[in-house]
Amino acid sequence: MGRKTSQKMRELHRHFGFFLAGIMAVYAISGIALIFRDTDALKSEIKIEKTVEARLAYEQVGPALNIKKLKVDREEAGIYYFKDGTYNSVTGEASFVKKELPYILDKMTHFHKAKSGEPLFFLNIFFGVSLLFFVVSAFWMFMPGTQIFRKGIIFAAAGLVLTLILLFI
Repeated sequence: MGRKTSQKMRELHRHFGFFLAGIMAVYAISGIALIFRDTDALKSEIKIEKTVEARLAYEQVGPALNIKKLKVDREEAGIYYFKDGTYNSVTGEASFVKKELPYILDKMTHFHKAKSGEPLFFLNIFFGVSLLFFVVSAFWMFMPGTQIFRKGIIFAAAGLVLTLILLFI
């Protein structure tokens, strides 16, 4: 049973590895990009001029312009000033700068962050389960008792210790 199971796991590991190579690349690239989401790295500025309803209160400007957590800094002569833009409460005209990732990178990061209400969440669950399979099947890549298996166990233990350290610092 041991050798047959080991051979089957190696085969499945290899086939899933090739099958999921593209999505693993997407998750790797988007994961790196998401690290910098609190900066303007890789983002380009897009100037937006928009007319919305006039005479909005401070707290209504953000939702009307689709800007999350908009904070009005000051108001002068009916013009609200906020980070990277203005809103004229008399005319409803708004002008602001929006910073966005390049199209393909934006698509990748949205794919990476899919929530349960989005259609892609099933694919994210499948990918997560597949990664767990890679973790488990890696232990069947080499026969127990061999030197390479023992070294693999030592490296796995060291990786687990490092992971725990990083989680709790």
